[in-house]
Amino acid sequence: MATTAAGALGLLWGWLWSERFWLPQNVSWADLEGPGDGYGYPRAQHILSVFPVAAGIFSVRLLFERFIAKPCALHVGIQDSGPYQAQPNAILEKVFVSITKYPDEKRLEGLSKQLDWDVRKIQCWFRHRRNQDKPPTLTKFCESMWRFTFYLCIFCYGIKFLWSSPWFWDIRQCWRSYPYQPLTSGLYYYYIMELAFYWSLMFSQFTDIKRKDFLIMFVHHLATIGLITFSYINNMVRVGTLVMCLHDASDFLLEAAKLANYAKYQRLCDTLFVIFSAVFVVTRLGIYPFWILNTTFFESWEMIGPYPSWWLFNGLLLILQVLHVIWSYLIVRIAFKALIRGKQGEWHPTQVSKDDRSDVESSSEEEDVTTNPKSACGSGPSNGANRVNGHPGRSYWAEE
Repeated sequence: MATTAAGALGLLWGWLWSERFWLPQNVSWADLEGPGDGYGYPRAQHILSVFPVAAGIFSVRLLFERFIAKPCALHVGIQDSGPYQAQPNAILEKVFVSITKYPDEKRLEGLSKQLDWDVRKIQCWFRHRRNQDKPPTLTKFCESMWRFTFYLCIFCYGIKFLWSSPWFWDIRQCWRSYPYQPLTSGLYYYYIMELAFYWSLMFSQFTDIKRKDFLIMFVHHLATIGLITFSYINNMVRVGTLVMCLHDASDFLLEAAKLANYAKYQRLCDTLFVIFSAVFVVTRLGIYPFWILNTTFFESWEMIGPYPSWWLFNGLLLILQVLHVIWSYLIVRIAFKALIRGKQGEWHPTQVSKDDRSDVESSSEEEDVTTNPKSACGSGPSNGANRVNGHPGRSYWAEE
């Protein structure tokens, strides 16, 4: 039995690392055993070093959020307090938990008669109750500040590294002498840090704020890890560095806009959102297909020819381009809706509908209830407290 199991595992292992799948014709794993220069050639066992690095990144994140991000949040006026608590009511709590969190007009009227409460007061109670389950703005600010810091640092490192790399200026260098392209220390650290960061996101996603796009982002992180790992093992790291740097170019702008939104610097948020949208569309719909996909599909076909893993690699990159088109459509839709809504006044990219938000129940009305429950319930004057930087406080930017 043990011999049969060992034989089956041997066949499976041989199939997983088949040279006919991974490598071009007339190339074997033995050919890549040589040290080459620098760090030698990429090997699958190098990936194992990612996990302790990912744990280290996660630990650094915890320290960063506590000792750097939180003081910054408090400095810009974000309060270290939970949402306004709804007053205890057994009937409304039962409806909230068992039936609906968003009662319609008919149910509101029935509850009004049953409790002898005003409809507006019941609506306010449900808003308060929904806000109790929402994460505080301070927590969201700290998460976004960590991601902003990492994305900005890794993007700057990527630009610095690629600036001195020949394939940044002549992309055909990605395929010359392939797969005999030894690693350098800079390339190795770039890949390991990117891969470790996404592994840390995979771990932390289960403890971070739960958003509506949890499953989508889980699949996204999994696909990103798979693509980075695949390109490393297959030694397509040169073109891989270009893909990673191209995506990092807009990610830190997205997080910066979130930070401005949480801090209620609405004009800055609007500006950053416009810049992010422009960079995203240019890089994902312009540079990526006409520079990256052009070289992976056509120039690599000409210089090294297709083989099984080549088809898979390009298939994954093509799927990524489909996602780029979908995300670009969502971003443009947000901007278009904001433009339509702002025709009667000043345009704000942040004025979007509740359905366009990915934060859990982050409707603008509920945000106002959290910060000023009395004025939201109609029991106190507004006195302009919900206006920030000359913009209406309700115009919160969508985290699509």
